[in-house]
Amino acid sequence: MECQRELFSLPDDQIYLNCARMGPLPKVAQEAGIAGVMNKAIPENLPTSAFFAPVEQLRETIGRLVNASAERVTLIPAVSYGVALAAQNIPLSAGQNIVMPADEFPSIVYGWMDQCREIGAELRLVPRPVGDGSVAREWSEAMLDAIDENTAVVGMTTIHWTDGTLFDIAGIGQRAKQVGAYFILDGTQSICALPFDFDQVQPDMLVVATYKWCLGPYNFGFAVVGDRLLNGKPLENTWLNREGCENFSKLMDYTDDFRKGARRYDMGEHPNFISVPITQASLGQILKWGVENIQAYCGGLSAKMAEELAGSEFQMANPGEQAKHLFGIQVADPGRIPAIMEALQAQQISVSVRGSSLRVSPNVYNRPEDMTALAQVLLGTTR
Repeated sequence: MECQRELFSLPDDQIYLNCARMGPLPKVAQEAGIAGVMNKAIPENLPTSAFFAPVEQLRETIGRLVNASAERVTLIPAVSYGVALAAQNIPLSAGQNIVMPADEFPSIVYGWMDQCREIGAELRLVPRPVGDGSVAREWSEAMLDAIDENTAVVGMTTIHWTDGTLFDIAGIGQRAKQVGAYFILDGTQSICALPFDFDQVQPDMLVVATYKWCLGPYNFGFAVVGDRLLNGKPLENTWLNREGCENFSKLMDYTDDFRKGARRYDMGEHPNFISVPITQASLGQILKWGVENIQAYCGGLSAKMAEELAGSEFQMANPGEQAKHLFGIQVADPGRIPAIMEALQAQQISVSVRGSSLRVSPNVYNRPEDMTALAQVLLGTTR
């Protein structure tokens, strides 16, 4: 796969290595969004079918990305919404526990924190291992050890959002299943950049926000729902999640029946006439590239970064420890990070600081020269 920068509108004088913060819209998605705005400007351009056909096409596309049936896909506004859906439909009792890695993204923690506080359950946050060993392996093993017969939920990101640490998702999910715990995954920092097979992993819910690696809009996302949660209670009672909503002439024939599959969970006004076409266009482009190819391309970039920093005070994890599209660079003296960030900003190089490391997150619009430029600035701050 070659660099795809020409398909984006990123300025030539900027080096954007921050997709984990916010993914840019490809040009094809920009065009789809503009067309959506113009359709909304002239409502006659939006027939009844506009509420349904584009959404069903999007469900199919999402299903292709993660190897899941479109019947399992629901459209949501944010990860926190998906966590709330799961929390509402998972029984939790006093004395039970919920297991999560420590330092997880707040949106997937607060909902469970409140549940535990209200019910009298325990929230177990498994700390990151300290030492020179394999963080990915030891952290995954610690997660396995924390799961017991009283575990009701195991909730986590597919990779750690701060530095791309690769968890043993399959092993942790299998352990959760053995004790009867629900397995809830946040794939926001990996879906569309790292291959994921829903049918193989079989989580009870996979939740994704589209504004990062899906290269989509903000305030939009999706969840893919497993069998145990497929027929639960929605957060909202909207006209669009009830059977027969396609027939506008019978909307006042009120019914207790929800639409089939995960459609019952769709957020209100989910057929957003701007966000849906943007997301469809971006995901369609990602399918054309191939998620495996995206990860391989980013692998070349991360390898280039490791080569440039070899022997310096800036440390990257060993191969296989972190994702190739999102990885951390440890700084020997974290107190120097503000000065390093200032130097990077002066050169219009965008990365993030998460915890005690620099989080670097390239994508297909980046070039090997971008990694060289980043390394030169980092190494220049040590002189």
